[in-house]
Amino acid sequence: MIDPTKRIANWNVKFNTERIKATLDEKRPAMLANVTAVTPMITAMELQVKQVCDGAGVATIQYPFYLCFGREMWSLVRSDISGESLAKEAKVLVDKWKARGLTEAVLQAVRTDVFNVVAPVAP
Repeated sequence: MIDPTKRIANWNVKFNTERIKATLDEKRPAMLANVTAVTPMITAMELQVKQVCDGAGVATIQYPFYLCFGREMWSLVRSDISGESLAKEAKVLVDKWKARGLTEAVLQAVRTDVFNVVAPVAP
């Protein structure tokens, strides 16, 4: 069993704000470079998702849900998965968001038109 005094000391070291600030100051340039590189891509993707929604007549109030699906697809496409595995993982996302009440045809259009991921081959 760990001594309560040692636990408190460990917590104090872990949440030392000077150490945390020094770590963040050190990592900030790389973090800023990543945000600078990724944000335009995410913004462009979100615009494409909105265009698909517009074309499908989706109510504006539902856009945030389709954008969440788009962000999940974006993350999936940027992972190391490709080919049929990517198509199957995308189907899981489509099924998940369909179960949440979104229109399957619109989800499939976003998957295909925005991310260029085709439907998986039926087993």
